[in-house]
Amino acid sequence: MKSAARALQVLEYFDEIQRHANVIEISETLGLPQSSTSSLLRSLVAMGYLHFDRGARSYTPSCRVALLGNWVNSPLFMGGVALRCMEDLQQRTGDAVMLAIQNGVWAQYIHVLQATSSARLHVTRGALRPVAASGTGYALLSALTDAEVRKVAHRVNAEVRSGAIKAPTVATDDLLQTIAEVRRLGYAFTSDLVTPGGAVLAMPLPVTDGGQALVIGLGGISEVQKKRRAELLGIMRDTLANHFPS
Repeated sequence: MKSAARALQVLEYFDEIQRHANVIEISETLGLPQSSTSSLLRSLVAMGYLHFDRGARSYTPSCRVALLGNWVNSPLFMGGVALRCMEDLQQRTGDAVMLAIQNGVWAQYIHVLQATSSARLHVTRGALRPVAASGTGYALLSALTDAEVRKVAHRVNAEVRSGAIKAPTVATDDLLQTIAEVRRLGYAFTSDLVTPGGAVLAMPLPVTDGGQALVIGLGGISEVQKKRRAELLGIMRDTLANHFPS
């Protein structure tokens, strides 16, 4: 299980940096022991997922990685609409752009484009945020009914009390009020909620991934995001309308 997770971390890291990398860089960035990282990379080379340049002592993904998942019928890949939308948002705002789905009691960033502005917030792909206490989580829950939101709150509280997750318990009525406001506005905005000094502006996408809700978010520095909130909101609405006109 741990080896599988580490292999996926390596492939996701290459997708983020989009260049070659050596053992030391990968080991330090992912926080893995260098010996086990080296062994893992050799295994991925043997399986044909990575190419090893002996002269540069570095690794790059092979075309086999590019072919993984090309059969998936998803708005992420059908013409790349969601990805092009993310790229436009990154270019127009300079902020980090996240695509999130619900994963149990979490909102998970399944794709991230890092910020290009000088005042930026680094966002990790695959990162988990409490679905009942985060900007992307609120946006995801806004697509559910009140009864479904209550079930999510009960599940969160049950896992907190059992010690399965470390998080504060959820006040269900307060959460329902928050979600009602997100539905009314059409977006969620939070600052200093998960990451001190960080803010997120998130909106549900008008498409799903096989019925699963998708949310797009902008991540940045709290004080900057607060000042730019109206501007960013206008850009997000305009960009989504351009890419998803229906």
